[in-house]
Amino acid sequence: MHADVPPAPGQRPIDAWFARYSDDHRHPLNQRIHVVAVPLILWSVIGLLWCVPVPGPWFRPGLWAALAMFAAWVFYNRASRRLGYGMLAVFVAMAWLTRWLHDGLGTPGLLRLALAVFVLAWIAQFIGHSRLLEGRKPSFLTDLKYLLVGPAWVLAKLYRRLGWRW
Repeated sequence: MHADVPPAPGQRPIDAWFARYSDDHRHPLNQRIHVVAVPLILWSVIGLLWCVPVPGPWFRPGLWAALAMFAAWVFYNRASRRLGYGMLAVFVAMAWLTRWLHDGLGTPGLLRLALAVFVLAWIAQFIGHSRLLEGRKPSFLTDLKYLLVGPAWVLAKLYRRLGWRW
């Protein structure tokens, strides 16, 4: 359903994606859950990718995470330059945090932490979408693109609070 609805005339695709994403996230508690859980899921994916072994001596841990962050950043930057810059800052901060954690915990420790955060954050997401709260299925079940839209939607909420346009 979501993927087939084009943006209104004069509307950027990112604005249409946010409108549809917001439509699936109306309950205030579900929105609060997402503001916490979506960044945690984003970090946990970065952490999990950081743990994937790299080939040869030329590459360092974090290569796969860096490539994934770059690909996601291209998506965000194409959708909105201002959100692209914001997501770049988010990715840099998350990469620094992940490297620090990797240096301190080692690969096995980072893997356990990232996996635990991933599972707990997804449980929170599904509680937010349960019949007790939202009662609507998560957007990504309609279109996987919403797995990328979610972090930008959270960042856009911060931009609105700060009075910034995206």
